[in-house]
Amino acid sequence: MPSWLIPRVLKLWAALGLGSLVGFLGGRQIHAPLMGTVLGLGGASFLFLLRDLLPGYRLAKWLREPSEQPAPALHGPWGEVGYRAERLLRLRERELEEQRRRLEQFFTAIDAAPNGVTLLDASDHVLWFSSMAADHFGLEPKRDIGQRITNLVRAPALLSYLQAGNFDEPVKITQPSGQGTLMLVLRAYGDGHKLMLSQDITERERAETMRRDFVANVSHEIRTPLTVLAGFIESMTHLQLTDVERKRVLGLMAQQTDRMQALVSDLLTLAKLEGSPRPAMDRWVPVSKLMAHVESDARSLSGGRHKLSFTSLDDAAVKDIELAGSETELISALANLAGNAVRYTPADGSVDVRWAILPDGQGEFSVTDTGVGIDREHIPRLTERFYRVDGSRARETGGTGLGLSIVKHVAQRHAGELRIDSEVGKGSRFSLLFPAARVRGGSQSSPGAAPALNADVQESWPPLRVVK
Repeated sequence: MPSWLIPRVLKLWAALGLGSLVGFLGGRQIHAPLMGTVLGLGGASFLFLLRDLLPGYRLAKWLREPSEQPAPALHGPWGEVGYRAERLLRLRERELEEQRRRLEQFFTAIDAAPNGVTLLDASDHVLWFSSMAADHFGLEPKRDIGQRITNLVRAPALLSYLQAGNFDEPVKITQPSGQGTLMLVLRAYGDGHKLMLSQDITERERAETMRRDFVANVSHEIRTPLTVLAGFIESMTHLQLTDVERKRVLGLMAQQTDRMQALVSDLLTLAKLEGSPRPAMDRWVPVSKLMAHVESDARSLSGGRHKLSFTSLDDAAVKDIELAGSETELISALANLAGNAVRYTPADGSVDVRWAILPDGQGEFSVTDTGVGIDREHIPRLTERFYRVDGSRARETGGTGLGLSIVKHVAQRHAGELRIDSEVGKGSRFSLLFPAARVRGGSQSSPGAAPALNADVQESWPPLRVVK
């Protein structure tokens, strides 16, 4: 039993008793005691009810406009109602605040996702989108919330996808900016609403294209010498060849075999570079050893047909200088740069191979030639696998099309940078820079840096950073 009930009943009886007494005494004055008693009871009841309704009005007003203020201080049943109403209201407010906090955390987590998220209603109007989706589609919250997604993303593939209503498979569209490819996945939920996930697959598409090109190029590079070998074998089998002809055919077959061996060797080198950890910083290779190896390979490849010059092994830039890294990888990269210069420089042309310590402590291996040069439009793609400016000439010179790709990977693995400066008809300069932290010994600067092609080329063709 509520604690307020008995006192309240007593107050009611007291009020009714007092009212009836006052009414009876007043009624006797007019010789109508019964009527006076009834009027007294009615008046007492009205006053008691009015006194009871005023707190209820205050409580109802507070309930209509709830605020941070506590419920009005009341007594009796209205006080009990007010207390319980306030407790339920505060509990509900705490629940709503907790739900709001969780919803904010949920949307924050979605916003941090690597994929874009867009919520659509049953009519494909935008309800909400994450910041990644805004980047994908070029959306702005204040401007685009409530707009139809097909008005914001004008892609025929998306329109057909939404109209078909079959979301089992994703759909690919071009970004509105035209600079990439998006893959969209839609899932229906609720009353016709849709969740649209967007993922930038530009790099994946590029990698897939490179993979297909790589397979096609490898197949072509291997098929060509195999076709030649098959033809020679057939000729030797079915034709009567003289000793001179047989010797010539065997020589050509050996060339094709060497070509395939070089290709396989370069492919294995690339696979090793991509699949092994970076070289340690505590393995030091003498630069003089690297330069001696490069000079030997270049002179052998040239066969005396070019004017070759190398930094002397007694030069301060080479003597007692060491480079941190993998000896095998460094020899492969440096020999590839020097070998390319020899291959693409006509007979009697010049090839200058140098090692220098720059003023900032970096080590620079550079190769400058007077070869055919490279058009600027080709330079950014030179380090792609099998990319050739002149494919027929590259095959004639014995190149596999993988040399600069190997150089790029070696540069990356040694925190280095490949720079290319070239002009058609005047020659090229390839330089491989190594950070000062990977160079030790000797003096820390040297005047032996390789020269630019010439003043005009230096001004019009600034070095292009290809890999860093």
